Amino acid sequence: MSLTLHYHPLSSFCWKALIALYENGAPFTPNLVNLGDPAERAALLALWSIGKFPVLRDEARGETVPESSIVIEYLDRHYPSSTRLIPEDADLALKTRLRDRVLDLYVHLPMQKIVGDRLRPADRKDPHGVAEARAQLRTSYALLEREIAATGWMMGERFTLADCAAAPALFYGNLNEPFGDGHPRLAAYLERLKARPSFARVLKQAEPYFGMLPKDG
Repeated sequence: MSLTLHYHPLSSFCWKALIALYENGAPFTPNLVNLGDPAERAALLALWSIGKFPVLRDEARGETVPESSIVIEYLDRHYPSSTRLIPEDADLALKTRLRDRVLDLYVHLPMQKIVGDRLRPADRKDPHGVAEARAQLRTSYALLEREIAATGWMMGERFTLADCAAAPALFYGNLNEPFGDGHPRLAAYLERLKARPSFARVLKQAEPYFGMLPKDG
């Protein structure tokens, strides 16, 4: 196989890329990276000096592709299948990319702020930053609740890049700042995502590692 995904099974942004790979159907080799292992960290840094995953390596084309949204665009362009995650219509593609950015910046990153704060020493906690992150999540939930349809996917009837972004962001977001009763469409949408075979597969593969998730306290 020419494609290798360097990833971790608990990483929410890796989930986003994995969903796209499973939707696309392109064969690939998953390479689980343990950042606590100096050799594995060095190998990842040699691929992508920022040292973040996911990173897709395409040996056939001699390309290293970091960042989940770019990985998905790369698959759509160079390994097209019957499932296209970027709409062909230019205006709809732009709206899809915008929704991807909203989910990454205003759901995904605030969620990670909350989780990341649990890993800090007691004297380095950031309660103000966590409160801001929770407020941003509630604002984003309200926006999505207004705009998500009662059925279908983020951009309508077709599963897209935006759904790949939504699945991990909303799954972890709801664990850390629950939707509550005021977001029935958002909650129903998350259930549809969890039932989607690609995301169900990602969740199943991550289950053995869930005990590693940082807890409150």
